[in-house]
Amino acid sequence: MTRALIVIDVQESFRARPLWETTSDPKVAEQVNRLVRLARRAGDLVVWVLHSEPGSGDVFDPALGHVRLMAELERRDEEPLIHKTSHNAFTTTNLQQLLTERGIRELTVCGIRTEQCVETTTRVASDLGYQVTFVTDATATHPIPHRDAPAGRSVAELLADPRTLSAEEVIRRTEYALAGRFATIATVDQLEAAAGLRA
Repeated sequence: MTRALIVIDVQESFRARPLWETTSDPKVAEQVNRLVRLARRAGDLVVWVLHSEPGSGDVFDPALGHVRLMAELERRDEEPLIHKTSHNAFTTTNLQQLLTERGIRELTVCGIRTEQCVETTTRVASDLGYQVTFVTDATATHPIPHRDAPAGRSVAELLADPRTLSAEEVIRRTEYALAGRFATIATVDQLEAAAGLRA
């Protein structure tokens, strides 16, 4: 086993926010499940990551009960579950130690949000020397407001602002930023096809 699938922040916290209605893929958990099945068939390690902000009082505060895997996901007892408090999955966790102990050198990453925790984890992993595959259609994100937009706007106001960056544009820009520099960009279909060719 030299490969691992890192599932990042596919958690109920996001569905507890009004912004969830704008997500690029409300069924992202289904795509993640496909990757999990693929990893298990190959004998790869599956690592589950949850984002938590204790004491924040928002949807990422474990005390509110949303910091748990989305209901559609099925983690096995032997698969590590780690909690992070930073954007990347390495800085505030023992992820690197866990991977090093198992001799993992190749990572497949997926999760929420495309340009935030998943991209940041990808960049850090690349800098640490891992070969990374970023599975773009097993990530999800939301539109991003312009930096000068006032805080506290409704979803409708966010979407009505022509300066708002759409989720699709965020994903496209993330692919451009990562490809050939920090990761190989792939889709779930491509990985399934490649696994079929190896079998």
